[in-house]
Amino acid sequence: MPTLSPPLFPRDVRVGLRALLSRHARSGVFVLVDEHTECHCLPLVRTAFDRVGAKVLRVAAGDEHKTIDTAIALWHQLVREGATRHSLLVNLGGGMVCDLGAFVAATFKRGMTAVNIPTTLLAMVDAAWGGKNGVNFEGLKNEIGTFVAPVSTLVHPQWLATLPAGELLSGYGEMLKHGLLADVHHWADVLKLDPLTLAVHPRAGEVLARSLQVKTDIVLSDPLEHDRRQVLNLGHTIGHALEALLQQRGTPMVMPHGNAVAHGLVAALYLSSALRGFPTDKMRQTVAHIRILYGRPPISCDDYAALYALAQHDKKNTDGIPAFVLLDDIGQPQTGIPIDRRHFDETLDFLREG
Repeated sequence: MPTLSPPLFPRDVRVGLRALLSRHARSGVFVLVDEHTECHCLPLVRTAFDRVGAKVLRVAAGDEHKTIDTAIALWHQLVREGATRHSLLVNLGGGMVCDLGAFVAATFKRGMTAVNIPTTLLAMVDAAWGGKNGVNFEGLKNEIGTFVAPVSTLVHPQWLATLPAGELLSGYGEMLKHGLLADVHHWADVLKLDPLTLAVHPRAGEVLARSLQVKTDIVLSDPLEHDRRQVLNLGHTIGHALEALLQQRGTPMVMPHGNAVAHGLVAALYLSSALRGFPTDKMRQTVAHIRILYGRPPISCDDYAALYALAQHDKKNTDGIPAFVLLDDIGQPQTGIPIDRRHFDETLDFLREG
């Protein structure tokens, strides 16, 4: 895995992009977009790509399209367009585009150069940086993938103005996670934010940088997720299971990733309070805040067995027992905590009714 370069926060994303293109556009430039970023984001930086004759690759929007079939279609396009391992692929989009594009780049001709330009809040604070990329497979999240970092990641708050409310809420779910992993001051600051007004926040760039710095510090200490980086899976064990279950049901039941993480945080906080002594007042304050924004997940007791089975497939488990990241307190995560079926079902009861 190449050395991780910290994310860049250029004052003008067009200037930053032109500088990157001048350094890395050695043998053709390709830009990956979905229908949303092609419409709302590509026009804002189109001139920089036109200067180097970039070719546009398109995929359908939505995590349900982050599949090996989509990756194969992109590999075919790159071959037809004459791409080489010295070509550059710029992934302009949200977490799905950045995950998928970085995976395609990492595997095409054993690795071509990639740059991520995250355009959603979720991608800015989490998905676009850290070197983990991949595709969903057999109904499981990120089942096939690599640890290969993009050569650079450009983060800029200007893209927030292109986002609907649902995308802002999804990204905020990961910001809540970072607050719980950081310290009580950052946790309190995140709870005070109104995610729906973040696009006009006078210090949006600073807010994004502070949230991403939490992930940056953790990832740089453990880039291949041997130990400490696993704390970033806080809220993801049940969160990923919820995503997978609702995706299997099909639209309109698909749940955005950050919303699923927010519900997963409720579950993790309940277990942390019950099993690790996490302070009840902080648990209830955070859970109440999440429920105001995200409500409760659309599941019933009939879904418990399916959710447990999905959680058993999590890559961090041992012996088929779901392993959770829990908190002793804010900023004090513990990894690899096994949760048996009884506690798992009690947690789902709390998610639905508690």
